[in-house]
Amino acid sequence: MRTSSVLSLWLILGACVLSAHGLPSCAMDDEDCRDRLMHPDLPEDHHYKAREVDGENSSEYWLNQGKQFVETKTKTPLNTKKAKNVIMFLGDGMGLTTTSAARNLIGGEHAELSFEKFPYVGLAKTYAVDKIVPDSANTATAYLCGVKAMYGTLGVNGMVEREDCQRTLDKSTHVTSIAQWAQDAGKSTGVVTTTRITHASPAGAYAHIAERDWEDDTEVMMSCGRNSGIDDIALQLIHGETGSKFKIMMGGGKRHFVDSSLYSKGQRSDGRNLIDEFKAQNPRNAYVETKEELANLNLKEVDRVLGLFHDAHLEFHLDTNETSTQPTLEEMTRRTIEFLSQDENGYFVFIEGGRIDSGHHDNTPRKALDETVEFSKAIQLAREMTNEEDTLIVVTADHSHAFTFGGYPYRGNDIFARSPTNPNDKTPMMVLGYSNGPGHEKFYDAENGKRHDPTTLMTGAPGDEYPSTFPRDSETHGGEDVAVYASGPWAHLFTGVYEQNAIPHMMAYALCVGNGLKACD
Repeated sequence: MRTSSVLSLWLILGACVLSAHGLPSCAMDDEDCRDRLMHPDLPEDHHYKAREVDGENSSEYWLNQGKQFVETKTKTPLNTKKAKNVIMFLGDGMGLTTTSAARNLIGGEHAELSFEKFPYVGLAKTYAVDKIVPDSANTATAYLCGVKAMYGTLGVNGMVEREDCQRTLDKSTHVTSIAQWAQDAGKSTGVVTTTRITHASPAGAYAHIAERDWEDDTEVMMSCGRNSGIDDIALQLIHGETGSKFKIMMGGGKRHFVDSSLYSKGQRSDGRNLIDEFKAQNPRNAYVETKEELANLNLKEVDRVLGLFHDAHLEFHLDTNETSTQPTLEEMTRRTIEFLSQDENGYFVFIEGGRIDSGHHDNTPRKALDETVEFSKAIQLAREMTNEEDTLIVVTADHSHAFTFGGYPYRGNDIFARSPTNPNDKTPMMVLGYSNGPGHEKFYDAENGKRHDPTTLMTGAPGDEYPSTFPRDSETHGGEDVAVYASGPWAHLFTGVYEQNAIPHMMAYALCVGNGLKACD
């Protein structure tokens, strides 16, 4: 008997039983009614409408889809050529829950973000030397320097604990990044981010420091004194061994480069203006502060580019409008590739979609998921601008978040809306939520021990906070593995489950840089 016939018979019998007991029954053509009978916890005003994708209700659709996938895999040749260029994209806080939910913003759960079309995928373990759940500093040390480190530390090994002023000065604990390996091999390098350029992720490419928050001299002084001898992160970017050789550096964080007496929003206290010092290094060094200046820059007439587009992090994409002067990640990616491609020896560049992380910390998933889509656009552009034959593109995350995506939403359901399933307390729940974070107090009535109805507190604004189980000023990271997507020369190396610190070694192998194994050996 066909499945549809069995279902119809079941519905008819069910309706008869319900009618016999004085309970409501449904006509066969009343889909909403039948849905409520099968799912009695649905809200009264629920109207079921599944996402319609032609052919999905047939066996042939899925059998053909599976066959096509296998055929594609069998016809994907291994690319074992030497990589001329490597582009590493880092979605800060972009765990698997985030990418799965973000698909709904680009066409639905069956859609694909640009990097999900890459032929090879693996999983990286993100734990730190001292903690199971990591931060962006120790992970940056792993995926850029090839060494796992202590939570909160950058560019140093596990011998250095967080805020250890003395150990920071011990250069034997310092570890170098793939950016420096590429520089030593004569390649151009750069760092691009939507966060402060001195923030943990980009700083992993050039800084050696025991505290990720030591972004300027004032912060170093507060922890270690004025004459500690420690170079802050901004100083290391402008004058450090690796930072001073970057061809392009773009992001936010202007406040960490200028003394407060020279700039009203500056946070330095050493009387220095590191931006002016950068410009003074070479008359062909270009400094830009707006997307217009970046777009109009003649890249053939400059040797190096520093772009600082905000005093702190760049604004969330959803908070910008047509009057915004900051470039998008896609626009920064375009200019970066155009600039670095002028080097016949090739390049390594680190590009971060950093505000995915910020959105999650604030329990604002609309912003986090929109930043994920913006990140995907930049990767798509990079793939269009480069050749898969000689450019390895690696996309990954540093860590996940305590972000949940559940409640049995229907196909086509607005993931920012309420779940069709109600909890035992009969108060609506949202499809998206968090294990912890600032959203707790807004949605929980501590005095009466009850939850507030979240649907009455949502406005649909980008900054809507979503419920969390436990109260925290800032939501925490998650500790599960993160995906690594790869396309280009030696991309097949990135399959399997491995330690996060293996990532730069695989990139270096393909690029033929560093002191480890190389494809060209």
